[in-house]
Amino acid sequence: MPPCANDTAAQKLRGAFYTPDDVAAALVRWVVRRNSDRLLDPSCGNGQFLQFHSNAFGVECDSEALTETAIRLPHVRVQSGDFFEWAGKTNARFECAAGNPPFIRYQHFKGEQRKRALRLCRQWGAEFTALSSCWPLFLVGAARLLRPGGRMAFVVPAEIGHAPYTLPLLDYLRFRFSTVSVIAVKKKIFPTLSQDVWLLYASGAGGTTRFIDFHAWDEFAYRSTPPTSGTRLSLDELQKFGGRLRPFLLPEEMRELYLQLKSSADVRRLGDFAKVGIGYVTGDNDFFHLSRKKAESWGIEDRYLMPTVRNGRMLPNNRLTRRQVSSWIEDDIECFLLRIRPEESLSKAVRSYLGSEQGQKAQGTYKCRNRTPWYSVPDVKVPHAFLSYMSTDCPKFTANAAACACTNSIHSVRFAGGRPPINLSTVADNIVMAFSAEVEGHSLGGGMLKLEPREAGNLLFPSKKLRVTPSESALVREGILRLRRWRHRG
Repeated sequence: MPPCANDTAAQKLRGAFYTPDDVAAALVRWVVRRNSDRLLDPSCGNGQFLQFHSNAFGVECDSEALTETAIRLPHVRVQSGDFFEWAGKTNARFECAAGNPPFIRYQHFKGEQRKRALRLCRQWGAEFTALSSCWPLFLVGAARLLRPGGRMAFVVPAEIGHAPYTLPLLDYLRFRFSTVSVIAVKKKIFPTLSQDVWLLYASGAGGTTRFIDFHAWDEFAYRSTPPTSGTRLSLDELQKFGGRLRPFLLPEEMRELYLQLKSSADVRRLGDFAKVGIGYVTGDNDFFHLSRKKAESWGIEDRYLMPTVRNGRMLPNNRLTRRQVSSWIEDDIECFLLRIRPEESLSKAVRSYLGSEQGQKAQGTYKCRNRTPWYSVPDVKVPHAFLSYMSTDCPKFTANAAACACTNSIHSVRFAGGRPPINLSTVADNIVMAFSAEVEGHSLGGGMLKLEPREAGNLLFPSKKLRVTPSESALVREGILRLRRWRHRG
């Protein structure tokens, strides 16, 4: 069903997108065994899950959504306020739980609510980092309120397949349920959102399991019972891939081939010979990046200007040269960073630019007002190479022969000893590196592949000695295509 609010940006901020009827009905059906079962939805919104069971209870902090629920479902009990504040005090217990918790990222899940949620989860046995989104905490809270033998089913973001902060959740569930299932769904459940969602089902509260049952569905179709046949993953199998579920979207023969390549003496991980980081953060990219013409119009001297790469679209394949930078200058691209060291004196032209209306606006941004002096961008370095942060196909790995810096939209790569142990000119068309990018990276939405620094460190770089048979090459290519389809590319 459509969301209850028309403002998509506001909904994203709250994490409030309501679940289609068939999905909500199926998840409730999976967990309810008898009419007397009490059902909990810890973030019930407009009652989308509660409507499918007569003995249901919901908690919601959005007063408008709660009012809508009370009107639509007068027989359902609802609690207004913060779920964690209520969960930390209540003696209520439930036979089952279902819902679609808010997918609010850590930047927006803050303040006393966040502190309370993290503290309670710690008390309940789940330790989350400061970078965790809020939805795993809702699942821990719901699980704690289940009676022995209880069940729960939730819509969860596809991040459960790759994000490190989901590992404490999966460990928590394995030690508190006899069955834990994760269901990946390729076709979007929410067609208007860039973010993919999967499903999670757990049963037998009070039990334990050594396995995660993993299922990969092409699309969701209503079923009255939870899935039973899937890939049973032991902790040892998960650890082969860093605890990530995403690689198990591939069939076993492709996973095994990937592990063989990873362990080959003729293949090296990027993290074994280089340090991968991110570039600088200005606080106001439009102000701190200038074209040659703009700098000249203000009279800003060359000593304050540093050539830089603002985004991955600027990167050529293999090698960035001074000639390429010259072409940016001719095209009036804003490829210079206003680079002022903290102790550096300011020329009259620079002071004039800093004092401009645009400069005053930049000074008020969060990053600028929290550093001294506000106009000195920290952590500006010249890396040996660049690696694209986001890409549609294979990431670009580009040697830096132009002495450029880069923003945090690009990975900066510094080689141990200053020189790469591989021939960078062979990287662009290498299927082993492309395969590792799909396995180690993750979908960003909109068909994009994203590599966090820790994921980039696991990219595989083969030497010229590596021999891949035609059948192995075909498997690698099929693996690349399969994972690209899961991120809606191709």
